[in-house]
Amino acid sequence: MKFVYSPKYEIDIGPHVFPTSKYRLIRERLCGEALISENQLVEPRPATREELLTVHTPEYLDDLENLRWTERTRYSELPLTKQIVEAYVLAAGGSILAGELALKEDAKLSVHLGGGFHHAFADRAEGFCYINDIAVAIRVLQQRGLFQRAMVVDCDLHQGNGTAHIFQDDPTVFTISIHQENNYPLKQKSDIDIGLEDFATDSEYIDALKGAYLKALEKHSPEFLVYVAGADPYYDDQLGALRLTKAGLRERDELVLREAHQRQIPAIVVLAGGYARKIEDTVDIHVQTCRVAISLASPTSGG
Repeated sequence: MKFVYSPKYEIDIGPHVFPTSKYRLIRERLCGEALISENQLVEPRPATREELLTVHTPEYLDDLENLRWTERTRYSELPLTKQIVEAYVLAAGGSILAGELALKEDAKLSVHLGGGFHHAFADRAEGFCYINDIAVAIRVLQQRGLFQRAMVVDCDLHQGNGTAHIFQDDPTVFTISIHQENNYPLKQKSDIDIGLEDFATDSEYIDALKGAYLKALEKHSPEFLVYVAGADPYYDDQLGALRLTKAGLRERDELVLREAHQRQIPAIVVLAGGYARKIEDTVDIHVQTCRVAISLASPTSGG
């Protein structure tokens, strides 16, 4: 099983709630605890302009390339620098690579230690997201004929509004988002939206997700799945008011990945958000997701 990672994901965004050091810290934990070996890490190439154009408009990409502060770029809530844009383009390449690996390897599963930038729309940035790597990966791999039907299971604290909007008229891509209802962003329409009330607990979250997810799998029969494994439903996240524990988040990971694995659906994990007051908690949650993936990919998992 492979893990897609680049040190270039750690970018300078100044004083900011988005901890880009988490990518390096996750990699260090995975290797330091011998959960993975160095040869399981694969470095991505940047997505090409042609690949980005499967989702994003030429005008928007021109703004990014030329670092223009416009109506299309200004809602990113991030600086706009060459290093930052290159990191997002690289992350799109990372999700494409993760998909390629999941589709060809026996494990049928790969983890992108990055990505999940689900607030980016086709024509604009939003909410710490310049490029929607989820949508780019699906469109690129779909256009290569590697699958027809895909599913996005977005378990970040925030609704995957950009992804939902990009695929709203595309019957080949089924989108599910479970999120805190009373929070950013302005909602778009996913195929299934599960908006949870503030202070929702582990059991409330899992019960809501399980029924909807299992029905969607039966109805849509995806041939490829993207799991957006945000760490921010955690009870001590700075940007949210859900009340999930680390144990509850592990149960979430097990549910999503186990059901895909049992159906032999090639799947990728992307990390998305995570803004715990202690960065160690965010890293713990993401490492825990990786542990679940590793256990399922193991030949002894029996799945």
